[in-house]
Amino acid sequence: MSDTPRTSAIARLRNYFLAGFIVCAPLAITAYIAWSFIGWVDSWVKPYIPGRYNPDTYLPFAVPGFGLIVALVLITLIGFFAANIVGRAIVTFGERLLGRMPLVRGIYGSLKQIFETVLSNKSEMFRQVGLVEYPRKDVWSLVFVAGEKHTEINEKLDVEGDPLMGVFMPCTPNPTTGFLMYVRKSEIVMLDMTIEEGARLIVSAGLVAPDPRKKVKGPDGQLIDLGNPPAGTLPQPARKSRTASSRPNK
Repeated sequence: MSDTPRTSAIARLRNYFLAGFIVCAPLAITAYIAWSFIGWVDSWVKPYIPGRYNPDTYLPFAVPGFGLIVALVLITLIGFFAANIVGRAIVTFGERLLGRMPLVRGIYGSLKQIFETVLSNKSEMFRQVGLVEYPRKDVWSLVFVAGEKHTEINEKLDVEGDPLMGVFMPCTPNPTTGFLMYVRKSEIVMLDMTIEEGARLIVSAGLVAPDPRKKVKGPDGQLIDLGNPPAGTLPQPARKSRTASSRPNK
């Protein structure tokens, strides 16, 4: 009997510690990553700031984030300048020079296309999360499905009514690395989870899985997501109307 209170007290302390760890660990890791990124940018930008404009030269302490602010302002000014006619001409001339360098032109062209796809052209980003049978039958892997695009691969390998689709299979726990595969559309099982939910599932190695979304058929026969239904799509229950003859006499 004497061991029961002690056991319950230890269990409560353990639960309190785990609850505090769950709260503090993400905050600490996020703060560490943000602080490391700010310090990395400052270490690159601050050495090129003139001494009279750098507050670190006349203050008794370093100002964290000043280099990041300067970098953001410079990038914005460069973007504003590049949007003008003169700026576009200079950028075009610089790209022509880079295009004549055998090794540099490949790296620059690939990086530019990646950044333009991710930041500018939203229609070419991953659209949906799916499952494909890999590496063998009845073993399913999570993939990010890109939009349907007609490429040379489709011209050579497409089957009528079942085109190939480009999918990216990320690795756990780092979703930035993985494999690019082309799979028949009929062999992809599309999921309702968002890209962000799929990324969290990959990073957590399956520990943080989104709840399944319940769907019902609306008046037009289309499936409606009960988690976030569009306004006016769910059928409203009929209101009971009472006529004068059905009302009780007072």
